[in-house]
Amino acid sequence: MKKTDLMTMTAAMMLATSACVSPENTTTDDSPIIGRQEITIADGRLTPEALWAMGRIGSSSVSPDGTKIAYTVSYYSVKENKSHLAIYVMNADGTENTLLTTTSANEGEPVWIKGGTKIAFLSAASGSNQIWEMNPDGTERLQLSHYEGDIEGFRFSPDETKVLFISQIKYGERTADVYPDLDKASGIIVDDLMYKHWDEWVQTIPHPFVADFNGKEVGKATDILAGEPYESPMKPFGGIEQLAWSPDSKQIAYTCRKKTGKEYAVSTDSDIYLYNLESKETRNLCKEDANDKNKGYDTNPKFSADGQYIAWQSMERDGYESDRNRLCVFNLQSGAKKYVTESFQSGVDDYCWAADNKTLYFTGVWHATSMIHSTNLEGDVKQLTDGMYDYVSVATLGDGKLLTKRHSLSEADELFTVDLQANNAVTRITKENDHIFSQLKLGKVEPRWMKTVDGKDMLSWVVYPADFDPNKKYPTLLFCEGGPQSPVSQFWSYRWNLQIMAANDYIIVAPNRRGLPGFGMEWLEEISTNYGGRCMDDYLTAIDNMAQEPYVDKDRLGCVGASFGGYSVYWLAGHHNKRFKAFIAHDGFFNMEQQYLETEELWFTNWDLGGAYWEKNNPAVKRSYANSPHLFVDKWDTPILCIHGEKDYRILASQGMAAFNAAKLRGVPAELLIFPDENHWVLKPQNGILWQRTFFKWLDKWLKPEKQ
Repeated sequence: MKKTDLMTMTAAMMLATSACVSPENTTTDDSPIIGRQEITIADGRLTPEALWAMGRIGSSSVSPDGTKIAYTVSYYSVKENKSHLAIYVMNADGTENTLLTTTSANEGEPVWIKGGTKIAFLSAASGSNQIWEMNPDGTERLQLSHYEGDIEGFRFSPDETKVLFISQIKYGERTADVYPDLDKASGIIVDDLMYKHWDEWVQTIPHPFVADFNGKEVGKATDILAGEPYESPMKPFGGIEQLAWSPDSKQIAYTCRKKTGKEYAVSTDSDIYLYNLESKETRNLCKEDANDKNKGYDTNPKFSADGQYIAWQSMERDGYESDRNRLCVFNLQSGAKKYVTESFQSGVDDYCWAADNKTLYFTGVWHATSMIHSTNLEGDVKQLTDGMYDYVSVATLGDGKLLTKRHSLSEADELFTVDLQANNAVTRITKENDHIFSQLKLGKVEPRWMKTVDGKDMLSWVVYPADFDPNKKYPTLLFCEGGPQSPVSQFWSYRWNLQIMAANDYIIVAPNRRGLPGFGMEWLEEISTNYGGRCMDDYLTAIDNMAQEPYVDKDRLGCVGASFGGYSVYWLAGHHNKRFKAFIAHDGFFNMEQQYLETEELWFTNWDLGGAYWEKNNPAVKRSYANSPHLFVDKWDTPILCIHGEKDYRILASQGMAAFNAAKLRGVPAELLIFPDENHWVLKPQNGILWQRTFFKWLDKWLKPEKQ
C-alpha cells in the first residue's frame, strides 16, 4: 500500500498525469472538447456532480524572468466518462489568465524554453504523446518529437541542446516470445515476483532517454539505461521529478532501484545515480560513503544553480516506505553529505533550491497542516506559512516570491504566491472553481484536541453541516485514514471529501490517530506491527469524545474508511461493542494472511506486519496476525458496505469479496460495490458518481431511518 497522501490529497494530480498519457483520452480535433464545467447548485449543498464539475489544477511552470506562469487543469465529463488536460498561461500576479489548449487532445507538462519565448509541452494531437512547442499565446504550434512510443515526461537541458524524456520499454519475456504460434494467447507465464504492480501486469517499464535538439526537432534518442532491466523513474507513481539535469548540461541525475523480482519486491532501497553524457560513466551518489547506512528510498534529485550541490529526498531504513523523508544535500566536489531537515521531525514532501544556492524551501506536515519551510545548509529550519491549509508544492517565482499550490478541507487546489520580502504574505492568483464555490454553503471545520486512553494529546478535525444547529441531534461519522502512515491534514479529496459528508447532514470526526506523521516519530511508528493496538483505541476515543456532545446522536454513529481505513472498519466491526450502526470499507484488507501472499510490494507487509505469518516464533508477527479482522467475524452484528476495485493489485478484490461473503453468511446486512475497471482509487467520472450515491444511500438507510 502506498501512503494515503497519494490516495487522497494528490489524486487530482495523478489523474492529470494519467489523462495525459491514457490511450482512451487520445482524441482527434473533431471530438468534443471537455472544458470548464458550468453547474447550478440550487440549495448550496455540495454534490458528487459538483465535485466532478470542478477543474483540478495540476503542474505549473514559471518563465525564466519570473513574470509568467503556465499551468495545467484537468476537466471531466460525466456524460462522456472522460477527462481532458488543458494548459493555461497567466501573469505571475494572476492577471491575463488565458486558456492555450484549443483542441480536444490532452496537453500538459508545460515548460518554458528558448528564453521564455516558447512553451514546450506534451500533446496527444498526433495520436501519441509527443513534445510540442508554441508561443506563450498558444500560436505557432510545432511538433518537436516524432518518437515511436509515448513520451511520458521531459526536460530540456539548460543549454537546450538536448532533451531528456521518459518512455516505456518492453520488460521480460512475453508468452508469444516463447511460443510464436500462440500469438493470440492471453496467458501470462510468471517465474518471479513483481509480475503485477498497482493496477497492471508488468510488461513494460519506464526508462530515461536523451536526444539531441537542434531548436526545431528532437533527434534520435538514446536509452541511458540500455540493457538494464530497472525502472527509472520508479513505478507506480514516479515521473520526471525523479530525473534532473546538471546546470552545465553534461550530467543527468536519476532515481533508480536497481533490483528485479523478489529482491525488488522486498526492498525500498533506491539510489540517486549520476550519468555523465560524455564518458557514459555512472556514479551511485548514495553508496560512495561506505559508512553511510542509508538503505531506504532516495528520490527526486535537484541541482543547485551553481552546480556545487545536489539535493534529494531520503529515507533511512530499507523496507519502510513511510519512513521520514529527510532532505539530503550532497557536495559534488567533496562528496560530503548532510541532512538539513533533521530538526523537523516530519517528512519533506516537496522542495526547491533558492537562487542563493544556500537555502532550500520545502513543504511538510506538522500538527495536521502542511506548511512551507526553509532550511539553510546548516539545517536551521524555519516555518514560513501558517493557517488551516495544506501547501503541497513549492517553486521559486523570482522577485523574492514563491509559487505554491494550496488546498484545505474546504477549498480545492488553487495557485498562490508567498512574498518572502513582505512578511511571507500569501496571495491567491487562480480562481479555477470560484464559480462553483460561490454557490456552496460549506460546513465549519475546527480542530479538537482529545485525551487518549494513555493520556496523550490527539488532534482531530471535526466538520459540521453547513446549517448546523446545536439544538438538534445529528448522525456522526468516524473517518478512518488510510496509509496507514499518512496525515489527516487539511486534504481536499474528490471522493473521500469530508465537506460532501457534512453536506449530507453528517458530523464528521477525523482523528490523527497513532501512526500518522506530524506529531513526532514515536507517535508515527507506534502503529508498525501493532494494527490492533493504540491506533484502534484512538479511533474509539475520537468517536466516544464526540458522542458526549448533546448535538451528536449516539444511536446513529457510522464508521467509514479506505485502504488501512478499510482494514480499520473491518477490525472495528468485531470490536466496537455496538457503538456503530453502519460501516463502509473501501479497498481494505480483511484477512492478513491472505494479504501477505496477495500483495505485490512485500516490503510493506514485511515491515508493517513484521514478516510472514509462518514465522511462528516472531512476537511481532504473532501480534500482527492475531489482529486479522477475519478472526473476529463471529462478533460482527452491524450492517456493512464493502467496496473494491478488481484492478487493485495492492489489496486484491478478493479481500472485499471475502468480507462481504462473511457478513452475508453471518446474517449481517451487507452490500458489495465492485468495480471491474478501477484500481485502489476510483478514477472514472461515472464510477465516481456511483461511488458517492452508493455511499450515502447506505449511510442514510441505517443512520437516517426517518428518510426510509
